[in-house]
Amino acid sequence: MRKLTLALAATTMALPVAMPAPVMAHQQSGYYQGKTWVGADGRTYCRRGNGTVGLVVGGAAGALAGRAIDTRGSRATGTILGAAAGALLGREIQRQANANRRYCR
Repeated sequence: MRKLTLALAATTMALPVAMPAPVMAHQQSGYYQGKTWVGADGRTYCRRGNGTVGLVVGGAAGALAGRAIDTRGSRATGTILGAAAGALLGREIQRQANANRRYCR
């Protein structure tokens, strides 16, 4: 019984891997090619990040810096202000880095 249960568990885990993924409509049209797409005007565009990673990393770094700077009381004010400033700065840095790229990766 134990071998049967293990075999059934292994089969159910391997089954989704063995089945092919369905082809999406945008892949059939020939316009979608990974990180690029062809717009209605015929130009090729790149998909770029929106700065989410920079927002999270900047917020965490700003919170740590704000907590270290604010040494009086509960330090919550410094942590919150540092996190907000760091998040905005990190997001803007990542967006500028994405805008300066000349080619898609």
